[in-house]
Amino acid sequence: MTTDILKTSRDWAQAAETGWILVVDDHPLFCDALELTLRSVMPGVNVKTADTLERARALLADEPQPRLVALDLNLPDVAGVDGVIEIARAAGAAPVLVVSSMDDARMVSSVLAAGAAGFVPKHSPRAKLEEAINAIADGQTYQPESFSAPEEDAVSDAVTRLSDLTAQQSRILQLICEGKLNKQIAFDLSIAETTVKAHVTAIMRKLGVHSRTQAVLVSQRARFNSILPES
Repeated sequence: MTTDILKTSRDWAQAAETGWILVVDDHPLFCDALELTLRSVMPGVNVKTADTLERARALLADEPQPRLVALDLNLPDVAGVDGVIEIARAAGAAPVLVVSSMDDARMVSSVLAAGAAGFVPKHSPRAKLEEAINAIADGQTYQPESFSAPEEDAVSDAVTRLSDLTAQQSRILQLICEGKLNKQIAFDLSIAETTVKAHVTAIMRKLGVHSRTQAVLVSQRARFNSILPES
Protein backbone atom coordinates (compact mmCIF):
# COMPACT_ATOMS: atom_id res chain seq x y z
CA MET A 1 0.00 0.00 0.00
CA THR A 2 1.31 3.44 -0.89
CA THR A 3 0.79 6.30 1.56
CA ASP A 4 3.66 8.56 0.50
CA ILE A 5 2.16 12.05 0.60
CA LEU A 6 -1.30 11.18 1.86
CA LYS A 7 -2.06 11.72 5.54
CA THR A 8 -5.63 12.99 5.54
CA SER A 9 -8.49 13.26 3.07
CA ARG A 10 -7.49 16.89 2.47
CA ASP A 11 -4.07 15.72 1.34
CA TRP A 12 -5.84 13.46 -1.16
CA ALA A 13 -7.66 16.50 -2.51
CA GLN A 14 -4.48 18.57 -2.72
CA ALA A 15 -2.87 15.76 -4.71
CA ALA A 16 -5.89 15.46 -7.03
CA GLU A 17 -4.02 16.94 -9.98
CA THR A 18 -1.53 14.06 -9.83
CA GLY A 19 -3.91 11.24 -8.86
CA TRP A 20 -7.42 9.89 -9.09
CA ILE A 21 -9.93 7.61 -7.38
CA LEU A 22 -11.85 4.74 -8.99
CA VAL A 23 -15.39 3.86 -7.89
CA VAL A 24 -16.58 0.40 -8.99
CA ASP A 25 -20.33 -0.11 -8.49
CA ASP A 26 -23.12 -1.18 -10.85
CA HIS A 27 -25.90 0.73 -9.06
CA PRO A 28 -26.07 4.11 -10.88
CA LEU A 29 -27.72 6.02 -8.03
CA PHE A 30 -25.32 4.76 -5.38
CA CYS A 31 -22.34 5.20 -7.69
CA ASP A 32 -23.33 8.84 -8.26
CA ALA A 33 -23.93 9.32 -4.53
CA LEU A 34 -20.54 7.87 -3.62
CA GLU A 35 -18.83 10.05 -6.21
CA LEU A 36 -20.52 13.15 -4.77
CA THR A 37 -19.59 12.08 -1.24
CA LEU A 38 -15.96 11.61 -2.22
CA ARG A 39 -15.93 15.04 -3.85
CA SER A 40 -17.44 16.60 -0.73
CA VAL A 41 -14.82 14.93 1.47
CA MET A 42 -12.01 15.76 -0.98
CA PRO A 43 -13.03 18.85 -3.01
CA GLY A 44 -11.61 18.78 -6.51
CA VAL A 45 -10.58 15.13 -6.46
CA ASN A 46 -10.67 13.33 -9.83
CA VAL A 47 -13.18 10.44 -9.63
CA LYS A 48 -13.69 7.86 -12.37
CA THR A 49 -16.39 5.17 -12.27
CA ALA A 50 -16.88 1.65 -13.63
CA ASP A 51 -19.91 -0.62 -13.37
CA THR A 52 -18.16 -3.94 -14.09
CA LEU A 53 -14.88 -5.64 -13.26
CA GLU A 54 -13.98 -5.60 -16.96
CA ARG A 55 -14.41 -1.83 -17.25
CA ALA A 56 -12.52 -1.29 -14.00
CA ARG A 57 -9.63 -3.37 -15.31
CA ALA A 58 -9.60 -1.35 -18.54
CA LEU A 59 -9.35 1.93 -16.61
CA LEU A 60 -6.64 0.57 -14.35
CA ALA A 61 -4.67 -0.63 -17.38
CA ASP A 62 -4.96 2.69 -19.27
CA GLU A 63 -4.45 5.15 -16.41
CA PRO A 64 -1.67 5.72 -13.86
CA GLN A 65 -2.15 3.90 -10.57
CA PRO A 66 -5.08 5.43 -8.64
CA ARG A 67 -4.87 6.77 -5.09
CA LEU A 68 -7.79 4.56 -4.03
CA VAL A 69 -10.32 2.07 -5.39
CA ALA A 70 -13.79 2.05 -3.79
CA LEU A 71 -15.39 -1.30 -4.59
CA ASP A 72 -18.87 -2.79 -4.31
CA LEU A 73 -18.94 -6.55 -3.68
CA ASN A 74 -21.58 -7.53 -6.22
CA LEU A 75 -20.92 -6.67 -9.86
CA PRO A 76 -22.46 -8.18 -13.02
CA ASP A 77 -19.25 -10.08 -13.83
CA VAL A 78 -17.85 -10.90 -10.37
CA ALA A 79 -19.08 -11.17 -6.79
CA GLY A 80 -17.82 -11.26 -3.22
CA VAL A 81 -14.18 -11.83 -2.36
CA ASP A 82 -13.38 -12.78 -5.95
CA GLY A 83 -13.89 -9.14 -6.91
CA VAL A 84 -11.59 -7.94 -4.15
CA ILE A 85 -8.82 -10.32 -5.21
CA GLU A 86 -9.15 -9.38 -8.89
CA ILE A 87 -9.30 -5.63 -8.29
CA ALA A 88 -6.41 -5.75 -5.82
CA ARG A 89 -4.27 -7.48 -8.45
CA ALA A 90 -5.23 -4.97 -11.15
CA ALA A 91 -4.77 -1.94 -8.88
CA GLY A 92 -1.23 -2.82 -7.85
CA ALA A 93 -0.21 -1.00 -4.69
CA ALA A 94 -3.35 1.19 -4.64
CA PRO A 95 -5.51 0.48 -1.55
CA VAL A 96 -8.95 -1.05 -2.06
CA LEU A 97 -11.82 0.18 0.12
CA VAL A 98 -14.90 -2.05 0.02
CA VAL A 99 -18.23 -0.22 0.37
CA SER A 100 -21.04 -2.74 0.64
CA SER A 101 -24.27 -3.62 2.40
CA MET A 102 -23.03 -7.21 2.85
CA ASP A 103 -21.52 -6.31 6.21
CA ASP A 104 -21.85 -9.47 8.34
CA ALA A 105 -18.72 -10.36 10.32
CA ARG A 106 -17.72 -13.30 8.15
CA MET A 107 -17.92 -11.26 4.95
CA VAL A 108 -15.92 -8.37 6.43
CA SER A 109 -13.30 -10.83 7.68
CA SER A 110 -13.09 -12.48 4.25
CA VAL A 111 -12.81 -9.14 2.45
CA LEU A 112 -9.96 -7.97 4.67
CA ALA A 113 -8.23 -11.34 4.28
CA ALA A 114 -8.51 -10.96 0.50
CA GLY A 115 -6.41 -7.80 0.63
CA ALA A 116 -8.87 -4.94 1.11
CA ALA A 117 -7.48 -1.96 3.04
CA GLY A 118 -10.84 -1.28 4.64
CA PHE A 119 -14.57 -1.94 4.76
CA VAL A 120 -17.37 0.63 5.09
CA PRO A 121 -21.04 -0.48 5.22
CA LYS A 122 -23.21 1.28 2.64
CA HIS A 123 -25.51 2.66 5.32
CA SER A 124 -22.63 4.54 6.98
CA PRO A 125 -22.71 8.36 7.25
CA ARG A 126 -20.24 10.49 5.30
CA ALA A 127 -18.08 10.95 8.41
CA LYS A 128 -17.33 7.21 8.48
CA LEU A 129 -16.19 7.26 4.86
CA GLU A 130 -13.85 10.16 5.60
CA GLU A 131 -12.62 8.32 8.70
CA ALA A 132 -11.87 5.24 6.59
CA ILE A 133 -10.01 7.28 3.96
CA ASN A 134 -7.90 9.01 6.61
CA ALA A 135 -7.05 5.66 8.24
CA ILE A 136 -6.07 4.09 4.92
CA ALA A 137 -4.02 7.16 3.94
CA ASP A 138 -2.16 6.72 7.23
CA GLY A 139 -1.35 3.10 6.39
CA GLN A 140 -3.98 1.52 8.64
CA THR A 141 -6.64 -1.09 7.90
CA TYR A 142 -10.15 0.25 8.49
CA GLN A 143 -13.04 -1.89 9.71
CA PRO A 144 -16.54 -1.11 11.04
CA GLU A 145 -16.69 -0.28 14.76
CA SER A 146 -19.06 -3.17 15.40
CA PHE A 147 -16.86 -5.71 13.62
CA SER A 148 -15.51 -8.64 15.59
CA ALA A 149 -13.50 -11.28 13.73
CA PRO A 150 -15.16 -14.72 13.88
CA GLU A 151 -13.24 -17.31 15.89
CA GLU A 152 -11.54 -20.05 13.88
CA ASP A 153 -12.59 -18.44 10.62
CA ALA A 154 -11.75 -21.09 8.04
CA VAL A 155 -13.24 -18.95 5.28
CA SER A 156 -10.85 -16.06 5.87
CA ASP A 157 -7.94 -18.48 6.03
CA ALA A 158 -8.94 -19.94 2.65
CA VAL A 159 -9.35 -16.46 1.16
CA THR A 160 -5.89 -15.46 2.38
CA ARG A 161 -4.39 -18.48 0.65
CA LEU A 162 -6.28 -17.84 -2.60
CA SER A 163 -5.22 -14.20 -2.69
CA ASP A 164 -1.60 -15.37 -2.84
CA LEU A 165 -2.16 -17.04 -6.22
CA THR A 166 -1.12 -15.31 -9.43
CA ALA A 167 -3.77 -14.46 -12.04
CA GLN A 168 -2.74 -17.47 -14.15
CA GLN A 169 -2.80 -19.79 -11.15
CA SER A 170 -6.28 -18.52 -10.23
CA ARG A 171 -7.48 -19.24 -13.77
CA ILE A 172 -6.02 -22.75 -13.66
CA LEU A 173 -7.63 -23.40 -10.26
CA GLN A 174 -10.96 -22.27 -11.70
CA LEU A 175 -10.59 -24.79 -14.52
CA ILE A 176 -9.63 -27.50 -12.01
CA CYS A 177 -12.84 -26.69 -10.11
CA GLU A 178 -14.70 -27.21 -13.39
CA GLY A 179 -13.30 -30.75 -13.49
CA LYS A 180 -10.83 -30.25 -16.34
CA LEU A 181 -7.67 -32.33 -16.67
CA ASN A 182 -4.20 -30.90 -17.25
CA LYS A 183 -4.36 -31.64 -20.98
CA GLN A 184 -7.69 -29.82 -21.30
CA ILE A 185 -6.40 -26.86 -19.29
CA ALA A 186 -3.30 -26.66 -21.48
CA PHE A 187 -5.51 -26.57 -24.59
CA ASP A 188 -7.86 -23.93 -23.15
CA LEU A 189 -5.00 -21.63 -22.11
CA SER A 190 -2.72 -22.40 -25.09
CA ILE A 191 0.19 -23.42 -22.87
CA ALA A 192 2.25 -26.59 -22.51
CA GLU A 193 0.93 -29.39 -20.32
CA THR A 194 4.23 -29.35 -18.39
CA THR A 195 3.56 -25.68 -17.61
CA VAL A 196 0.13 -26.58 -16.29
CA LYS A 197 1.65 -29.28 -14.07
CA ALA A 198 4.15 -26.78 -12.68
CA HIS A 199 1.34 -24.33 -11.92
CA VAL A 200 -0.76 -27.04 -10.25
CA THR A 201 2.17 -27.94 -8.02
CA ALA A 202 2.62 -24.26 -7.07
CA ILE A 203 -1.12 -23.88 -6.43
CA MET A 204 -1.22 -26.84 -4.05
CA ARG A 205 1.88 -25.56 -2.22
CA LYS A 206 0.36 -22.09 -1.74
CA LEU A 207 -2.97 -23.53 -0.62
CA GLY A 208 -1.28 -25.97 1.75
CA VAL A 209 -2.96 -29.02 0.21
CA HIS A 210 -1.76 -32.30 -1.29
CA SER A 211 -4.35 -33.04 -3.96
CA ARG A 212 -6.51 -31.39 -6.60
CA THR A 213 -9.62 -32.37 -4.64
CA GLN A 214 -8.35 -30.55 -1.54
CA ALA A 215 -7.54 -27.49 -3.68
CA VAL A 216 -11.13 -27.47 -4.95
CA LEU A 217 -12.45 -27.67 -1.37
CA VAL A 218 -10.33 -24.67 -0.33
CA SER A 219 -11.67 -22.70 -3.29
CA GLN A 220 -15.26 -23.63 -2.48
CA ARG A 221 -14.79 -22.73 1.19
CA ALA A 222 -13.50 -19.28 0.27
CA ARG A 223 -16.24 -18.53 -2.21
CA PHE A 224 -19.33 -19.88 -0.46
CA ASN A 225 -20.35 -16.43 0.75
CA SER A 226 -19.65 -14.72 -2.58
CA ILE A 227 -23.09 -15.74 -3.83
CA LEU A 228 -25.04 -13.92 -1.15
CA PRO A 229 -27.39 -11.34 -2.73
CA GLU A 230 -26.67 -7.62 -2.32
CA SER A 231 -29.50 -6.04 -0.36
